Amino acid sequence: MKNITVSVDEETYRASRIRAAEAGTSVSALTRECLKVITETRTEEERFQRLRRLQEEVLESIRARGGRPGSYRKLTREELHDRDARRREHEEDLRRDALR
Repeated sequence: MKNITVSVDEETYRASRIRAAEAGTSVSALTRECLKVITETRTEEERFQRLRRLQEEVLESIRARGGRPGSYRKLTREELHDRDARRREHEEDLRRDALR
């Protein structure tokens, strides 16, 4: 564990000692918890933003193929069970995506 030195004004120090005593802990422990919350919150926000960008990329990919979220072409019973055709279609999609 690393040690850090923080300078605060007298009133902040006094209030933090009172808060720590009320919580049955130390000022150092309170500071450590505050730093953890700050860094974890930032990490969660960054994760959310990454997921948001990924979602936009997926939606853009769907639109680029001429579709839109929630849209699909209804298949006939014969088409639905034609596994070879589905496999070929899937392979074509993979090749098309690889070329991008």
